[in-house]
Amino acid sequence: MLLISAACASAANGQLAPPSASPTDPSALSQGPGSAASASDDSSSANAPDLLGSSGLGNNGAFSSLSSSDLSSPSANTTLSARAIISFLEENPDVVVEIKTLAADRVRQQGGDIDENDISDQALYDQITTNAGLRASISTFLRARGYEIQDDSPLPQASANMGDQNSSAAQAQAMQARNGNASLLDSLTASGDAATPAPSLPPSSSSNGAAPTGNREAAKPARPSSHSSTDAPQVLRRQAPYNLRSMRDLYTQIPDQTVSLKRFGSDFFLARNQRAGALGSSSTSLDVPLGPDYVLGPGDTLTIELWGGTTLSLSRAIGRDGRILLPDAGSLQVAGLPLERAQTLIEGALKSQYRNAQVAVTVARLRSVRVYVVGDVQRPGGYDISSLATPLSALYAAGGPTSAGSLRTVRHMRNEQLVESIDLYEFFLHGVRASAIHLESGDTLLVPPAGSQVALSGAIRRPAIYELKPGETTLATLVKDAGGLLPAASLDHVTVERIVPGSDRQTLTLNAAPSSSTPAANEAAGQSRLDTFELKDGDRIHIDPVLPYSDRAVYLEGHVARPGRVAYRDGMHLSDLLHSYRDLLPEPAAQGEIIRLAPPDLHAEAIAFNLPDVLIGNGDIALQPFDTVRVRSRYESDAPRVTVQGEVLRPGAYPLSEGMTAAQLVRIAGGFKRDALRDRADLTSYDVTGDRATGGSAVAGRLQSIAIGAAVTNTDPSADVPLKPGDILTIHQLTGWENVGESIRVEGQLRYPGIYGFKDGEHLSSVLRRAGGLLPTAYPMGAILVRDQVRELETKSREELIRQIQANSAAARLSPNLGSGDAGATVQLVQAQQNQILADLKSHPPTGRMVIHITADIDSWANTTDDIELRRGDVLTIPKQPGFVLVTGQVYNATALTFEPGKTAGWYLSHAGGTNTTANRKEIFIIRANGSVIGRHSTHSLGEGVLSTKLNPGDVVVVPQKIIGSGLFWKNLLTTAQLASSIAITAAVASI
Repeated sequence: MLLISAACASAANGQLAPPSASPTDPSALSQGPGSAASASDDSSSANAPDLLGSSGLGNNGAFSSLSSSDLSSPSANTTLSARAIISFLEENPDVVVEIKTLAADRVRQQGGDIDENDISDQALYDQITTNAGLRASISTFLRARGYEIQDDSPLPQASANMGDQNSSAAQAQAMQARNGNASLLDSLTASGDAATPAPSLPPSSSSNGAAPTGNREAAKPARPSSHSSTDAPQVLRRQAPYNLRSMRDLYTQIPDQTVSLKRFGSDFFLARNQRAGALGSSSTSLDVPLGPDYVLGPGDTLTIELWGGTTLSLSRAIGRDGRILLPDAGSLQVAGLPLERAQTLIEGALKSQYRNAQVAVTVARLRSVRVYVVGDVQRPGGYDISSLATPLSALYAAGGPTSAGSLRTVRHMRNEQLVESIDLYEFFLHGVRASAIHLESGDTLLVPPAGSQVALSGAIRRPAIYELKPGETTLATLVKDAGGLLPAASLDHVTVERIVPGSDRQTLTLNAAPSSSTPAANEAAGQSRLDTFELKDGDRIHIDPVLPYSDRAVYLEGHVARPGRVAYRDGMHLSDLLHSYRDLLPEPAAQGEIIRLAPPDLHAEAIAFNLPDVLIGNGDIALQPFDTVRVRSRYESDAPRVTVQGEVLRPGAYPLSEGMTAAQLVRIAGGFKRDALRDRADLTSYDVTGDRATGGSAVAGRLQSIAIGAAVTNTDPSADVPLKPGDILTIHQLTGWENVGESIRVEGQLRYPGIYGFKDGEHLSSVLRRAGGLLPTAYPMGAILVRDQVRELETKSREELIRQIQANSAAARLSPNLGSGDAGATVQLVQAQQNQILADLKSHPPTGRMVIHITADIDSWANTTDDIELRRGDVLTIPKQPGFVLVTGQVYNATALTFEPGKTAGWYLSHAGGTNTTANRKEIFIIRANGSVIGRHSTHSLGEGVLSTKLNPGDVVVVPQKIIGSGLFWKNLLTTAQLASSIAITAAVASI
């Protein structure tokens, strides 16, 4: 089982090619007549023969080395039932041969020794019936080959030893193969030598098979490979040292086409159930007229139509005694009579009984005859077929010859005499039926073993394995049977692999005649060699194609209108390729080159030419085959470019056109912006110092100022300057332009809140005066000024704080001095505390608030350090007096308490219930309504500490949580995080 499963899985992955059935290929088997089509899917026989047990290799080391890792089975829902698989294999015997051959090849690769002939059909069918893993692998193989088999039977589950991961992989590979996304060629190339091409696998042997009737539908095979003369040649491209098309054409190899071939005619007898109607069985109605010479016999059914004096339709079957019974006329003996004679006899008998009677006699159903099909056929035995059946119909019924049966000599025997010898190739190749002799009861068809067989591949229209007939032993005859040569066939490269009986294998080459001056003479010489070469049994002949490139071509590439390959002619010059500037794209470079592959070794040489000279007829160069003419754009490689930056619509680097000036560069860049300083612009140039003929020795920069506005408007033409490669033109901005449109929004308890513009350097007091000053209800101590730049800095600082907490959390949890008897519980507490603090940080984003100190009396603080300078986007909010103090953090009752003048933080904390057990009383801090913070380490004179501080309306008392952990850095880190998350609360409190 593992043998076949691994082989099928390998074939599904594109690693093994399907076999051919001939002496030239190891798949020429004798297929046994056993059939397991009636076997139940659910049956399991303990006595079922082992697939390799019959060959004595059941315990072979090579076989046992094939483990489940070698398998690649699909998932259970893609596995076909045993009934469906066996029915399909019976209708496609060549697929059975492929499976056996692949299995044998797989074992031989593992070091075993087995022949596919040792695996019988019945042993294979028994394994399919009893082994779910084998069914899964064969299902993958069939689907990967392009067959789509509908299965109405319940699907058995794949065995557990197939492996889920292998199942998924094989299912994906099979799906890719069906969708055309997995290339068998790529699989083979990846698994083999990179320098050896891997040809595409040929189609299945059932590529022309039709679909059977009944509950099953025939497989839909993959599209066969094309052998059209217009196909692009299949070549192996080697890496060329230069990126030249001529080099790429020359650096190609004709691959060794080691494809597996099918026996010619093996597809003809596949999917026989669909053609059952062609067999003409006894129950088949006759749909063609019979001639008057048809001889009636027992079993034929006649239809007798009577009209004239009376109208009557009779149906009479000829009895075993050869008679039929007519009304009022009695019985008549018609067996053995031609149809025309029987018509006359019946008409005479009925006319004597019916006046003016007209009679017509036709055969409605034919009798059946028993014939015997023996020899090398798929299902030998006796068959009841139509009396009009021919030997070809009987072969259909028997499934056709096996892979070992002959297609050139089928003997039709009657008693002991040879009636005829049938050559099926006459029918396959020319559509000629050998004879019109009908079968009679007792006739025998004998299919003897196949005769000599020869494999023909390469540049041929119908590559296959052909059976030779005595007297047809020349290669020319074989080529004719194969459809003829392709136009690309090279008769100077024909190789023959020949078996010397009892000795070894030899490789022969048809002797090539000296090359003639004309192609017709060369073709005649090659045909003569085909006519005289005698074939032997087992020959494998390969006809190579001609070289995949033309040796009479030149190549044009680069900055041209029509790049590509151009036919070469004797005396061809460069001007024949480049006639004028119409053959080129705009602005070509002045210099071009010809890359010449110089004989005899075709090494590359470069020849420079001047393009303008060539176009006017000077400096023309003679071309040779394989020359590559390359023209570049003047902007390619180290192209001259200039740069404009600053206040233009489209700043950037631009190609330097001939005669371009600074004004032209500004126009190309879209012109000035409204904020451009047009009085002057900076032009930076770079000059190479030293001997320019040798490339110079240094680069010196030079800066000059130009009146760019006058140059662009052309009011002063002398202001414009020509540009050189590498120049940088900088257009400056008007002074103070960035401050245009600056404004601040003031809101809250002001007489005239709104948006106010300001000039550069203006202070807060000035805007507040223009806003009418503060209202009596205003609380200036809680004023909130939000600035974008401050918010950006706070955001960066908070992100760094979060990163540090996350980076040091592991060290804090693993600290050996956590001070808890239950280390696990303590670690969980540390983690929970960290998560809580991080959540607080993320839920209170930075506000960008600046701490300011203002009062309702603007004059008292105007023009002092408290009168801050304004910035674009500032937002000032003057709230009403809150009338409460907020106590938050680790207290029993976090709440807002009504403001009591002169009361301290300790008083408010006690009225909030005091601190709880998790509070860190040493780090209690106060956040004033204006955003300033008072803590244990503040420089203020606090007397008894923070709790003795007298509070103002809107102040917030924060009792932080006690930090769990022994590290001082960790404690300070989380304390800072608690402070950062608490400051955002004051802005919300002040605006209430």
